[in-house]
Amino acid sequence: MKQSKIQLFASIAMAAIMCSCSSLDKMKEAAKSIAFTVTPETLETHKGVVPMSMKATVPAKIWDKKVSAEITPVLEYDGGQAEYPSITVYGESVSGNGQRVSFTNGGQISYPEQAIEFNDKMRVSDLIVKIKFMMGDQDFTITSKELGLDPLAKGVIATSLLLDNEKPVAVIGKDQFQRIINEDQTAELIYLINKADIRNGELKKEDVKAINDYIAAVKAAENKNLKDVVVSAYASPDGALSLNENLAKNREKSAQSYIEKQLKKAKAEANVVAKNTPEDWEGFKAAMEKSNIQDKDLILRVLSMYTDNDVRETEIKKLGTAFKVIADEILPGLRRAQITVNAELIGKSDEEIKNLAMSNPSELNVEELLYAAKLFAGDKAKEAKIYETAASQFPNDWRTINNKGVVAYENGDVKAAKALFEKAESIKAAAQVENNLGVCALASKDYAAAKEYFGKAAGVGPELDANLGVCALMEGDYEKAETYFGATISCNAALVKILLDKQDAALSNLNANTLETGFKYYLKAICGANKGEGDLMYENLRKACNLDAKWKDYAKKDAEFIKYFNEPTFKSIVD
Repeated sequence: MKQSKIQLFASIAMAAIMCSCSSLDKMKEAAKSIAFTVTPETLETHKGVVPMSMKATVPAKIWDKKVSAEITPVLEYDGGQAEYPSITVYGESVSGNGQRVSFTNGGQISYPEQAIEFNDKMRVSDLIVKIKFMMGDQDFTITSKELGLDPLAKGVIATSLLLDNEKPVAVIGKDQFQRIINEDQTAELIYLINKADIRNGELKKEDVKAINDYIAAVKAAENKNLKDVVVSAYASPDGALSLNENLAKNREKSAQSYIEKQLKKAKAEANVVAKNTPEDWEGFKAAMEKSNIQDKDLILRVLSMYTDNDVRETEIKKLGTAFKVIADEILPGLRRAQITVNAELIGKSDEEIKNLAMSNPSELNVEELLYAAKLFAGDKAKEAKIYETAASQFPNDWRTINNKGVVAYENGDVKAAKALFEKAESIKAAAQVENNLGVCALASKDYAAAKEYFGKAAGVGPELDANLGVCALMEGDYEKAETYFGATISCNAALVKILLDKQDAALSNLNANTLETGFKYYLKAICGANKGEGDLMYENLRKACNLDAKWKDYAKKDAEFIKYFNEPTFKSIVD
């Protein structure tokens, strides 16, 4: 009797297992009719991850009421795979919190957007789904591939990562080199009231002797030229206008005659430009502002209230004692002639600077050395050598250290560049240095630090906006990136338009870009593919590959061209 019970219980358990297995087996076959839809249709990486959402439509009469399933999207690629987070779906009779599928009506399973970290091998990949069906303590796992279903998606578009082909811009500290530097030397001759003749005592003054010496020195110098001499004669704003007009003219003549004799004596030639001012109210105002005269504010107010010079003079004379002080302290200095000798210092020629930079850089000042590096633009080795020399000769000039860092950055040595920029910042926290530290932060994907540095780099110029655009692009904020790039016609500016699906705007940008780079034409090829214009795509892909062969290998695995992979023309370009 006891054994019969055992046999009966065993029979019942076996029947339950057989029933369970039968239901699960049916789910295996039924799963083939589940329709999966993935968004986006072709996966894309943004901000270093691959986001994806999915829907699965389940027909009626296939999902057993007692069956639940764990659904896991999987991205398979050469040498590995990456699993998205799993979700669990329940049949009508299974307890649990989550989405349910009706046996009678079927239904739709919604897989919310999830993301996995991107690696470059994912550019050639298949998205499949792994389903673990469960009923009681029984389960089995099957994949969409094993069910004979096509991959849910093929490949991952990595266009957002192409900005690595056009790096953020580090900027140099510019030289202040001027080949021609204007110089001048000024002397002043003071005249007695109502007089226009030059007194001997005036000719012995230091500034008058200095201007004569200066003319002789310019004449003797090989690298200086006299430009002209300007004589400006004045009469003080007191007395009759007709008298002052004559005084100013005569003072002009006497001063002009004097300086012309000095030029002749030095055997120097220069055009003498002479002019006069009969009533020097501007000089009067300037002298009053500098003075400590008791009624200074009242007098200045008179000047601002009245524009008629006769009225001004009358009102000031009414001040009595104050006018006497003016007559003693202010007016004598306005009875004058000012002589200014203008000359130009002619610097070294480009050829001289280039030769000295390579052979004897100690003969160059810091501005000439920094300018020399610009003359060798395009020759990175010589440019680097000059900045190395400049940093050695002028270690306290932030530009020399900063510019040496720019060369290191452009050569791909971000660590060395950052150290040099930090050293330059310790000398002076110039906007250019802050921009460059921001660029280094971008290279490390430290977006917060990059934006902090860029915030201190105001005034750098369009490079700053471009770098902010790259920062926004790397963070996946394409709208903000487009705003920063503005009217810029760089490849990165076009790239962000492609990512915003503004293919025509991107093409317009790239057509305006005059650089002959493979990157530019590769982006144009992507525009062609996105627009479904094969001829446009092929023409520019061919140019990109001819300019830089690396685009051949890249294009072979670029899901932007997945529809063309098997086309003979495409193969002929990339093979």
